[in-house]
Amino acid sequence: MTSPAKFKKDKEIIAEYDTQVKEIRAQLTEQMKCLDQQCELRVQLLQDLQDFFRKKAEIEMDYSRNLEKLAERFLAKTRSTKDQQFKKDQNVLSPINCWNLLLNQVKRESRDHTTLSDIYLNNIIPRFVQVSEDSGRLFKKSKEVGQQLQDDLMKVLNELYSVMKTYHMYNADSISAQSKLKEAEKQEEKQIGKSVKQEDRQTPRSPDSSSNVRIEEKHVRRSSVKKIEKMKEKRQAKYTENKLKAIKARNEYLLALEATNASVFKYYIHDLSDLIDQCCDLGYHASLNRALRTFLSAELNLEQSKHEGLDAIENAVENLDATSDKQRLMEMYNNVFCPPMKFEFQPHMGDMASQLCAQQPVQSELVQRCQQLQSRLSTLKIENEEVKKTMEATLQTIQDIVTVEDFDVSDCFQYSNSMESVKSTVSETFMSKPSIAKRRANQQETEQFYFTKMKEYLEGRNLITKLQAKHDLLQKTLGESQRTDCNLARRSSTVRKQDSSQAIPLVVESCIRFISRHGLQHEGIFRVSGSQVEVNDIKNAFERGEDPLAGDQNDHDMDSIAGVLKLYFRGLEHPLFPKDIFHDLIACVTMDNLQERALHIRKVLLVLPKTTLIIMRYLFAFLNHLSQFSEENMMDPYNLAICFGPSLMSVPEGHDQVSCQAHVNELIKTIIIQHENIFPNPRELEGPVYSRGGSMEDYCDSPHGETTSAEDSTQDVTAEHHTSDDECEPIEAIAKFDYVGRTARELSFKKGASLLLYQRASDDWWEGRHNGIDGLIPHQYIVVQDTLIC
Repeated sequence: MTSPAKFKKDKEIIAEYDTQVKEIRAQLTEQMKCLDQQCELRVQLLQDLQDFFRKKAEIEMDYSRNLEKLAERFLAKTRSTKDQQFKKDQNVLSPINCWNLLLNQVKRESRDHTTLSDIYLNNIIPRFVQVSEDSGRLFKKSKEVGQQLQDDLMKVLNELYSVMKTYHMYNADSISAQSKLKEAEKQEEKQIGKSVKQEDRQTPRSPDSSSNVRIEEKHVRRSSVKKIEKMKEKRQAKYTENKLKAIKARNEYLLALEATNASVFKYYIHDLSDLIDQCCDLGYHASLNRALRTFLSAELNLEQSKHEGLDAIENAVENLDATSDKQRLMEMYNNVFCPPMKFEFQPHMGDMASQLCAQQPVQSELVQRCQQLQSRLSTLKIENEEVKKTMEATLQTIQDIVTVEDFDVSDCFQYSNSMESVKSTVSETFMSKPSIAKRRANQQETEQFYFTKMKEYLEGRNLITKLQAKHDLLQKTLGESQRTDCNLARRSSTVRKQDSSQAIPLVVESCIRFISRHGLQHEGIFRVSGSQVEVNDIKNAFERGEDPLAGDQNDHDMDSIAGVLKLYFRGLEHPLFPKDIFHDLIACVTMDNLQERALHIRKVLLVLPKTTLIIMRYLFAFLNHLSQFSEENMMDPYNLAICFGPSLMSVPEGHDQVSCQAHVNELIKTIIIQHENIFPNPRELEGPVYSRGGSMEDYCDSPHGETTSAEDSTQDVTAEHHTSDDECEPIEAIAKFDYVGRTARELSFKKGASLLLYQRASDDWWEGRHNGIDGLIPHQYIVVQDTLIC
């Protein structure tokens, strides 16, 4: 039997286990309560956020309505103006523009705040509602999962309790059987001891008298021993059986104990964490993040929109200028002078050729152009193929998108100039389906990217089509018209035409000649924009084969002429500096030694065609000459490089435009300064050379005319004037512009000054007097009051 002490100890063990299980059960209950409280806090927080943004939306809408009333109050006055055409014309004037921009800014702010209110109501608040619903639904499912985990854990604990009780029971039976076995062994030993003693006492007796008695006693003892031996065998078997059961029960108990500890550890360390992260908190923080980022995006775009409007007003205030307003008024009625675009080839009189001329001397140029088109087409086809691959990959991944950052509402703040109501504009963005699924929103954004790539691919294909057409025509012409006669009929004596063999284009030579005569000291030359109307007129005249800058007239705006020259180089189909030498030229900029840099630039440029080198030499000689007047015109070599760099040398696609453009400007600056060391001299490269008067020297007979400088003029008129004061009377002239003399012989004067002219020193200069000083006066800077000259 089990001793009372053993029984008491077993009770204590079971009681201790029950206490431990009760503590775990209490923990599990508190865990559920904690998760319930967390869910309630989330719901309350989301409800507070909804109430907050709902109230803020009301405030934003009230503010928007007040701004709208303010703007409408003053716009009503503008609408009441009877002469609508006059009102429309006045809108281009800078003061009226400032006023209109100010009112537009108020209306813009009104629309922005209405948009903000709409985003709060129809975007952010529905997001919080959805988060609240999702959190509640997910918590219910999480609670079910948690309850299941707890039930499984309790089941494991109960199994451990059963195994432990079995172990204790079998172990108690084993101990009891062991005790009974030991008792049987003691009885056996005791019985054997008695038998021995009795035999010893009966040994002296005679065999005859007590033989029968001894036999009976011996038989009795043997029977008792056998009974004890049988009882011992049974108890031994029972003990062995119970001992085996106890060992197996203990093994099961130890295995169950290890499994239970592992299960408890997993539940507390992993299951609870996973339950909170992947069930209770599933999507909560991410959804809250997106909702609050939508709020941040809306507020930041509101500020950005406001700053854009303020920047426009600031720019308008800076552009308040009486001269510009006068120019705008003069340009209001010049629409009829803008020529239409040419769609058909219009041959000159007598010119019956209507096809490309592929004969010399333009044949080599057409061959080069055809090769350049082929190279560009190859590059474009590769780039367009990459765009196509991206487009196809995007199409395949549209259905696979799971998450997307859709908190950017920049599109909501892009407004057109139409008079659509704010509600209709906002409704298209936010009010159509406020409860749209996240997957669908992500898919739409991906589709937008896909269509962007589709548009890019189609545009690239269209460009390839146009270039391919040009390439095919050139290739066909070069193959079929090797001996075609390309003689062009001469124009009338009043129309200037450029010979096909002329190295310097007419527009380049004429603009440079005009600027060299009249604009070397013009402040901001090539930096200040000219009149777009005059630029178009001059450009179209050159395209017709005329020279609108011929003669001595100086009634053209200097900035407009400079703009025509830049526009010509910017509009070349192939830049003056080809893209295939871009990297070689940029590599020269890294050299610190200026002479060494010029030498390497020269080596790179010498691979270019002869006609290109002649134009470069002519242009950069002019720019160098212009930079020598930087104290007056404020255009040193670097400033000229900034103005001409983008027009002469474009940065290839795929490069950092900012850093590369800085290298391009440094390169152009170097060529301006070192042009004499970079370009071949006339003996090495036969062709026109720029002269300081703006004309070409005798290395090439120019059909565009020549001029002389002031110093040359003084040599031709050494003493012809003042020979006799009676030969002719001086005539009066008025200065049209300010002029600062560059030499001691040239007079300086201000605009509007009265000048006396004695006689013409040349086509460009007068001998005259100003403020009692005799000297040379430039013809293009004055207006002669009397046409009678001696």
